[in-house]
Amino acid sequence: MSNVTVNISFQDSLLAEIDAEASRESRSRSELLREAARSYIRRQRQWDSIFAIGDNITKNEQLTEEDVNRAILSVRSRRPKA
Repeated sequence: MSNVTVNISFQDSLLAEIDAEASRESRSRSELLREAARSYIRRQRQWDSIFAIGDNITKNEQLTEEDVNRAILSVRSRRPKA
Protein backbone atom coordinates (compact mmCIF):
# COMPACT_ATOMS: atom_id res chain seq x y z
CA MET A 1 0.00 0.00 0.00
CA SER A 2 1.50 3.32 -1.03
CA ASN A 3 1.33 6.54 0.93
CA VAL A 4 0.20 9.84 -0.51
CA THR A 5 1.22 13.13 1.05
CA VAL A 6 -1.58 15.66 1.51
CA ASN A 7 -1.65 19.23 2.75
CA ILE A 8 -4.17 20.09 5.44
CA SER A 9 -4.69 23.25 7.46
CA PHE A 10 -5.23 23.37 11.22
CA GLN A 11 -5.62 26.23 13.63
CA ASP A 12 -2.42 26.71 15.63
CA SER A 13 -4.12 25.69 18.86
CA LEU A 14 -5.48 22.44 17.40
CA LEU A 15 -2.12 21.58 15.86
CA ALA A 16 -0.48 22.15 19.24
CA GLU A 17 -2.97 19.72 20.82
CA ILE A 18 -2.33 17.16 18.08
CA ASP A 19 1.42 17.46 18.54
CA ALA A 20 1.15 17.23 22.33
CA GLU A 21 -0.97 14.08 22.10
CA ALA A 22 1.35 12.52 19.52
CA SER A 23 4.31 13.27 21.77
CA ARG A 24 2.51 11.87 24.82
CA GLU A 25 1.85 8.66 22.88
CA SER A 26 5.41 8.57 21.43
CA ARG A 27 4.23 8.57 17.85
CA SER A 28 4.34 10.90 14.91
CA ARG A 29 1.76 13.49 14.01
CA SER A 30 1.00 11.50 10.85
CA GLU A 31 0.42 8.30 12.82
CA LEU A 32 -1.95 10.09 15.17
CA LEU A 33 -3.91 11.70 12.33
CA ARG A 34 -4.15 8.42 10.41
CA GLU A 35 -5.54 6.71 13.50
CA ALA A 36 -7.97 9.58 14.07
CA ALA A 37 -9.22 9.26 10.47
CA ARG A 38 -9.60 5.49 10.82
CA SER A 39 -11.51 5.91 14.09
CA TYR A 40 -13.80 8.51 12.57
CA ILE A 41 -14.59 6.34 9.55
CA ARG A 42 -15.18 3.27 11.75
CA ARG A 43 -17.51 5.26 14.05
CA GLN A 44 -19.47 6.67 11.12
CA ARG A 45 -19.93 3.17 9.68
CA GLN A 46 -21.13 1.92 13.05
CA TRP A 47 -23.68 4.74 13.23
CA ASP A 48 -24.79 3.94 9.67
CA SER A 49 -25.36 0.33 10.76
CA ILE A 50 -27.30 1.39 13.83
CA PHE A 51 -29.54 3.70 11.80
CA ALA A 52 -30.07 0.95 9.20
CA ILE A 53 -31.23 -1.40 11.96
CA GLY A 54 -33.64 1.26 13.20
CA ASP A 55 -34.92 1.87 9.68
CA ASN A 56 -35.48 -1.87 9.17
CA ILE A 57 -37.37 -2.19 12.45
CA THR A 58 -39.46 0.86 11.59
CA LYS A 59 -40.27 -0.54 8.16
CA ASN A 60 -40.95 -4.12 9.33
CA GLU A 61 -43.12 -3.01 12.23
CA GLN A 62 -44.76 -0.29 10.11
CA LEU A 63 -43.98 2.29 12.76
CA THR A 64 -44.61 5.96 12.20
CA GLU A 65 -42.44 8.79 13.46
CA GLU A 66 -45.13 9.49 16.04
CA ASP A 67 -44.94 5.86 17.27
CA VAL A 68 -41.19 6.24 17.76
CA ASN A 69 -41.56 9.60 19.54
CA ARG A 70 -44.22 8.15 21.84
CA ALA A 71 -41.96 5.20 22.73
CA ILE A 72 -39.06 7.54 23.50
CA LEU A 73 -41.22 9.72 25.73
CA SER A 74 -42.54 6.64 27.52
CA VAL A 75 -39.03 5.43 28.34
CA ARG A 76 -37.89 8.88 29.40
CA SER A 77 -40.88 9.33 31.70
CA ARG A 78 -39.94 6.14 33.61
CA ARG A 79 -36.37 7.30 34.30
CA PRO A 80 -35.59 8.81 37.67
CA LYS A 81 -35.06 12.56 37.52
CA ALA A 82 -31.45 13.69 37.94
